[in-house]
Amino acid sequence: MIRRSVGFMESFYRKDSTGTKATHYCPGCGHGIIHKLIAEAIVDLGVQDRTIFVSPVGCGAFCYYYFDCGHVAGPHGRASAVATGIARALKDKVIIAYQGDGDLGAIGFNNAFQAANRGEKFACFFVNNSIFGMTGGQMAPTTLPGQKTTTSPFGRDVAQSGHPLRVCEVLSQLEAPVYIERVSVADTKRIMQARKAVRKAIEIQRDGKGYAFVEFLAQCPTNWRLDALKSSDFVTEEMEKYFPLGCFRDRSAEAPASYAPVPQKSLAELFGEGESARDQEPDLSFAERSFKFAGFGGQGILSLGLVLAEAAGRAGHYVSWFPSYGPEQRGGSASCSVVLSGREIGSPSVDRPDVLVALNQPALERFLPAVHPGGVVVYESAIQMELNPPAGVRVFPVPALRLAVENEVPKAANTAMLGAMTALKLHPLGEEEILAVLRDSFHGKANLVEKNRVIFRKALEWVQQNPC
Repeated sequence: MIRRSVGFMESFYRKDSTGTKATHYCPGCGHGIIHKLIAEAIVDLGVQDRTIFVSPVGCGAFCYYYFDCGHVAGPHGRASAVATGIARALKDKVIIAYQGDGDLGAIGFNNAFQAANRGEKFACFFVNNSIFGMTGGQMAPTTLPGQKTTTSPFGRDVAQSGHPLRVCEVLSQLEAPVYIERVSVADTKRIMQARKAVRKAIEIQRDGKGYAFVEFLAQCPTNWRLDALKSSDFVTEEMEKYFPLGCFRDRSAEAPASYAPVPQKSLAELFGEGESARDQEPDLSFAERSFKFAGFGGQGILSLGLVLAEAAGRAGHYVSWFPSYGPEQRGGSASCSVVLSGREIGSPSVDRPDVLVALNQPALERFLPAVHPGGVVVYESAIQMELNPPAGVRVFPVPALRLAVENEVPKAANTAMLGAMTALKLHPLGEEEILAVLRDSFHGKANLVEKNRVIFRKALEWVQQNPC
């Protein structure tokens, strides 16, 4: 009688019309054997409830159907990067990244390599079946010389495609990994050796000792066009010649590496006693308000949002600032989202702003239709376009650029917009609170501090004298 490990789900539910299935793997595939070894290990080592499994893209993508533990699905090739983030955030968990040769060896190799180089605290189980399995049997980084695939029908030509990638040998050159071993699941003797390697890798995670890497040479009968027995022979007679089995490193007996402590400062030390209201109780009566600032890169769009966010934070409000810009920050489109609230903010993203500040026509065209009903749009009055704002949205043209030029700082149109917003009472902050942040922004540049203060007040006065 075949006993299912308690590390597996009771039933393997699939999202199709047939209900439950045994597995989605082909007969003779090595993945099922490797799954069994991992499931047994996390149970026997007592870490099942601490384990978080990071699935790849490829044949192993559906690991969450099988293992009865925590799961996160990683994007293609990024399982090692996802595992890095989880391991750093949840240091008491046992993290397993599971990847195939197409996933890890191709698109994700740098992620895996850099994680190993840093010695991240997770176990990486690498399944090498020398082919892209799920997508139809294309040549992979580990395809053997002369091996035929759908994209190398005459066999891999190393002169054209390079030699197969020996991942264990590459990683063994790095200093940080604790444990590196290559095993096989081609027959019973080899499976027992693989079982020991799996347990050691997970023990290393249980004890917080560092990075462990286990490579499995595994069968792929369907894409190799072989039956199960001949697939096992291919592993032992062909793959093992190029990918020799063995332990490349084992430092598991050494003390675990530890992170250097990061010096920390209190908010009072960072901002000065009496200069910051960040430790005050937030004003829960203040309704959340969202802002979108947009224009060209180089117009100070991101700085405009930062000044408002910093001033609100100093005043004791919850704040978020979220930038967005293209590959050409200067000259290309740039925007940022700011949220001010009396309560904790759920998301920094602003899709329907209460206030839109636009410094160029593309920004106005793009974001004006999304302004929330009852919202406000403040835009550069030099923009010549016919506006069709949503119902209930008020618009205020402000000659921000002209005011900045007249006061000898053409790049300070963003400061003029701050003055206009303050005059229109679009935020809960006073003049001095905004000016204090502006002063700190130009620390050491007294001339710019004074000129920006003048532009701020000129814009504030202009709005007061020209009510819309």
